[in-house]
Amino acid sequence: MNFLRNTIAVIVGLAIAGLTITLGIRVFPQWVTFEAFAPFEHWQKFLFSMQDDGAFFGFLLFISGLGTTIGGVATAIIVKYAKVAYAILIGFIMLFIAMLDVIVFPYHPTFYKISIFLTFFPFSWIGGKIVEVIYERKKKKKIADKMNHQSK
Repeated sequence: MNFLRNTIAVIVGLAIAGLTITLGIRVFPQWVTFEAFAPFEHWQKFLFSMQDDGAFFGFLLFISGLGTTIGGVATAIIVKYAKVAYAILIGFIMLFIAMLDVIVFPYHPTFYKISIFLTFFPFSWIGGKIVEVIYERKKKKKIADKMNHQSK
């Protein structure tokens, strides 16, 4: 049962991270130069047109970090044990996807290629850590409340 729950958690985390990144890119209409939503069909032309725009790739790193953090939080909430480890798994999978993007579409600047390694793991770790800290605080409060109730 835990295997199914963990698998669903990873899929949900990846979907949330991907959706956050996709919506983040579409926030600025001057960057979206195509009408139909077909991300893979237009991505190469889009990257070629943006290859000299450092602001876009900086924003892409930011939105990737944000999306990975939110995906890590969602994954950590759903899994029962090893919350941070599963959140980091989200970062690993997103890093793998970003590396495939860099390999298949060669129009990324060098700073982006280096920075993706420094973005996905730390931000997914932060997402898992946020949930772990919240759960630990709840657990400590529950224990404290139980102790106070018993001493009365």
